Amino acid sequence: MQKIITAIFLGCAATSLASDPQVGTGATDGYMLVWQDLFDADELNPLRWDIEVNGDGGGNHELQYYTDRPENVRLGDDGDGNGCLILTARRENYLGRNFTSGRVNSKNRTAFTHGKIEASIKIPSTANGLWPAFWMMGNDYDAVGWPKCGETDIMEMGNAQGISSGLQNCFFNGACHWGQGWPAASYANSLARSYSLQDGEYHLFTVFWDENSIRMYVDLDRYPTQNPYYKLDCPMDEPDNEWSPGNYFHKDNFILFNLAVGGDFTGIHQADAITALNEDNLNEASMYINYVKVYQKGLLSENLDCIDPGDEIESGIESTVYARDYEIHYDGDSIRTNAPRITLYSMCGSPVCTSETGLITTSGLAPGFYLANCENTSRKILVIK
Repeated sequence: MQKIITAIFLGCAATSLASDPQVGTGATDGYMLVWQDLFDADELNPLRWDIEVNGDGGGNHELQYYTDRPENVRLGDDGDGNGCLILTARRENYLGRNFTSGRVNSKNRTAFTHGKIEASIKIPSTANGLWPAFWMMGNDYDAVGWPKCGETDIMEMGNAQGISSGLQNCFFNGACHWGQGWPAASYANSLARSYSLQDGEYHLFTVFWDENSIRMYVDLDRYPTQNPYYKLDCPMDEPDNEWSPGNYFHKDNFILFNLAVGGDFTGIHQADAITALNEDNLNEASMYINYVKVYQKGLLSENLDCIDPGDEIESGIESTVYARDYEIHYDGDSIRTNAPRITLYSMCGSPVCTSETGLITTSGLAPGFYLANCENTSRKILVIK
């Protein structure tokens, strides 16, 4: 019989900027914080994020030109002491477009399979014509394109239905898109929250993504017993059905944040119909992202692939695994076992190091998951520094 005893205390590093605790739902239900960006630095880290520059309309006839200018994309204080990623939409003539804005993604920089992903976002007033979004796509996008890569829209606001119903400040949706080509298979769910999501406060958007489903929540830190506002069942039980969602949503994904202007989602295609950017707000509005975090459980179905380890994660970890007559112990500085030999493997199965004394120090290891093996007993270990 195998017995696992684990005591984990994970939090985020304190910063001088942030007045918000930047915790979210935290490390609960077996989830461990494995990567985060608190956006408290002076500049956006290019090893984590790419700032997109294009005016192609995003395939949705959007009206903005995405730039890498600080007027549209920057890190800064939100005015309340919170360091944030700030995406700003502006009414201005720029390279043939009537608006500029910002969009960033972590493609080929920070990607992962499965976990709990959440972001704290202050959403601007979208009425009428702004389209803020927090979403993910398959990291194989460059190789297979859309929709084969799969798309998970965790939060979108500003759609035409919300506008027509007069509920722009509380009407939002989650969605997934996938398939072999256009038209893509899609499942979306739109609903109106009982309170405004555009109230000048931060709201937490959380997605749980595992081998069986994708589930989305808003303000789960405030309302922990709520039902998901979106759920897609996507078990990998139809490998021969090339349109089954389970064949598209179990691979590395990257993160995107953007603030679009107009387009098919909003039902607005003319610049003079965009009322969200007006004289009262000096023809600009911003979306603030206080932080984004990725949690995982250390399951073999999970993966984390990042160039940069993300912002420091404070950890006081005691993790001891007992199996047969041997134990594997990790205290944050070293991995040790009472077996005579221990080998550490990457999650790709490549050997990283071997010790004949049963002791491996973690100072030379990159943060991430490793498979520790001693005497045919293997356990996945999360190394955080």
